[in-house]
Amino acid sequence: MTANEAGTAVAERRAGEPRGNERYRVLIADRISAAGLEPLRSDDRFELVEQTGLKGEELARTLAGFDAVIVRSATKITREALAYADRLQVIGRAGVGVDNIDVEAATELGIAVLNAPSGNTISAAELAFALLLALVRRVPAADRSMKEGQWDRNRFSGNELFGKTMGLVGAGRIGGEVARRARVFGMDVIAFDPYLTEDRAAALDIRLGTLDEVLEQADVISLHVPYTASTANMIGAEQIARMKKTAYLVNAARGGVVDEQALYEALSEGRLAGAAIDVFAEEPLPADSPLRRLDNVVLTPHLGASTVEAQENVALEIGVAVRAALIESDYSRAVNAPAIGGEEMRRLQPLLDLAERLGRLACSMSRGAIEGIEVRYAGESGDLLKPLASGAVIGVLSGVLGEGAVNFVNALHLAEQRGIDIRQVKLGPHADYSEYIEVRIQGSEGYTRVAGALLGDRYPRVVRIDEFHTDILPRNTLVVLRNRDVPGVIGRVGTVLGEEQINIAEYHQARLEIGGEALAAVTIDGRLDARTIKRLKDLPEIQGVWQVELD
Repeated sequence: MTANEAGTAVAERRAGEPRGNERYRVLIADRISAAGLEPLRSDDRFELVEQTGLKGEELARTLAGFDAVIVRSATKITREALAYADRLQVIGRAGVGVDNIDVEAATELGIAVLNAPSGNTISAAELAFALLLALVRRVPAADRSMKEGQWDRNRFSGNELFGKTMGLVGAGRIGGEVARRARVFGMDVIAFDPYLTEDRAAALDIRLGTLDEVLEQADVISLHVPYTASTANMIGAEQIARMKKTAYLVNAARGGVVDEQALYEALSEGRLAGAAIDVFAEEPLPADSPLRRLDNVVLTPHLGASTVEAQENVALEIGVAVRAALIESDYSRAVNAPAIGGEEMRRLQPLLDLAERLGRLACSMSRGAIEGIEVRYAGESGDLLKPLASGAVIGVLSGVLGEGAVNFVNALHLAEQRGIDIRQVKLGPHADYSEYIEVRIQGSEGYTRVAGALLGDRYPRVVRIDEFHTDILPRNTLVVLRNRDVPGVIGRVGTVLGEEQINIAEYHQARLEIGGEALAAVTIDGRLDARTIKRLKDLPEIQGVWQVELD
C-alpha cells in the first residue's frame, strides 16, 4: 500500500460522526505504566496489544489494523513505519517531545499526533534542579571519592546558589517550575522566551531579557526548549563565549540544542565552570564521547521523566487523550491539528459543518486552478479561525482530491503542499448574523465567493453566492445556475427537471436588477446526470450550471 492509499484509507475511517460503540485496537509499542493505561483498559471498546521492541519492516507491518499506537521514546514512528497503517488514526507519545515521530508524514496521512505535555513537568523540573545542585556542590565526584576509601574535603569545594542569577532559556511549564524553585533558593531569575508575556513573567517573579542578556548575566543557565530547526545547536561556540567563565550550564530539555563539541572544548579549556547534561544529540551517548572524560560534567541517561509519578501521569494523560480522540474527535492534545476539545467540538460542529459545505460549494464554482483560499469569520466563538479554515479546506480539497483523502488533521498541510495560499481573516460583528462564514477562492481564471450563516445555534443557511444574496439550506444536492432575468426562465428550468424526474426541494432566485443577470440556487433530490446538465446549459437564458453534493 502506498502512503497516499494509506492516507485515503485512514481518512475514510475518520470521516463522519464518532463511532460510539465500535471497537478500537491500540498498540502499546513501548513500556507504558499499566496504571496510567487504565482509562483504555477499563473501556471495553478498546483492545490493547502490548508488543515492544518493534523496528523497521516488523513495526510497519504490525501497525496495519491498529487504530492507535502509543509510544515513549524508544520506538521510532518514521515515514516508512506508516507504510501499511491502513487504519491508524492516532499516534500517542507518553511525554512532551515528539522528535521520535515523523509528524510531517503522519500529517500527510491524516493521522493525529498527540503528546502528554504536563505529566512529567514536576519530575523534569526537579531533575534540572537536582543536576544543578549536584554540579555546583560536586556531589557525584565526592561520592566516587568516598566509595574509593578517601576523605578529601578540600577537593570538593563548591558554590552556593543563594544570591546568584538563574538564566532560563525557555520559561514554559518546566522552565516556570524551575524558576519557582530558584526563587526559593534566593536566586534572581532572568529568562529568554519570545512567547512569555510580561504578566506571566511578573507572576513568576522573573525578568525578561534577550538571549544574549541571559547568557551574559547568568551564573547558571538552564535550558527548557524543544528541539526544532530553530533551536538546533542554539547554544554553540558563539553563545558559550558570551557566558561567564564561572557559569554552569544545565540541559535537561532536548539533545541537539547544545553543540556538544563546542561545550566539550569550553569545559576542557576552562572557559566554562561546568555542565550537567541529561539529554544528548545521539542517544545512548556513545561510549567514546569526550564528555565522559571530564570531571566538571555531570551526566545522566535522559532521566527527566523517570519517576514513578511521571510515568503514571504521562501514561494517564496520553491514555485519556487517545480515548477522547478516537471516540469524541477531541484533538486538544494534537500537535498537528487545530486544538479543539471534545465538548467544544460538539458545540462548534454546526459551524464546522457549514464551513466544509461552503468549501464544497466554492470549489464546485471555482474558475480554473485553485491558487488561494480565504476564510473570513464574524462571530462569538473565540479563536475559531484555524478550525474553520481546516473545515473549509476539507470541503474545497474533497472536490479536488476525492472523498476521504483529506481530513481535519491534514487539510491545511495538503493545501500548502499544493501551493495554495491559505488566509484567515477575523471580521468585526456582522450587521445581520451572529455567526457568519465566508469562503473566497482565487482561481487562475477568476474569483469565487460564497458565504453562510448560522441562525440560532444550529440552523445553517447559504446567504451569498458571488454578488448575489441567497437564503438556502446547504443540504442534499445543490444546483446553481447563472441566467438572464427574463420571463419564463424558472418555468423552463422546472420543466427540464420535471421531464428528467428530478424532484425540486427548494428553489431560490436572486437578481441584481430587473432584466439583468440572475442566479438560481436549486436544492434537488438525487443528482443531475450529464445529459440533464447539457439540457439546462442549452437553454438560451442559461449562462452557467454548477452542481455540488453537500451531504
